[in-house]
Amino acid sequence: MTHLPPPALRLTVARAARELTVGVAGDLDLDTGDHLVDTVTEHLALHPGVRGVRLDFAELSRIDSGGLSALLMVHRRTGAAGCVLYLDNRPVPLERLLRQTGTLDHLTARPVHAS
Repeated sequence: MTHLPPPALRLTVARAARELTVGVAGDLDLDTGDHLVDTVTEHLALHPGVRGVRLDFAELSRIDSGGLSALLMVHRRTGAAGCVLYLDNRPVPLERLLRQTGTLDHLTARPVHAS
């Protein structure tokens, strides 16, 4: 029997009323970033009443520039849907990356047309 290694990125999705929470566990990088973007995009399409998307990074192991690119794309998609993006439980490496690249305020700003 062949044992496969655990996936590099595990996402869990929960929806409550008008909010979507995506738990991000493992490595968010060039190889896995599309999975996050696709998951958020799919759930926004399935639940058009969502007004807030929370990305919970409590179990994030690692992030690189590819992961940051994915976060920027998620921000673009949530903003287009009129949603506010929240980056919860940011570990030190993520916080450092966001501050060094000047993207923290951009990613957490409310979209102009959000209610």
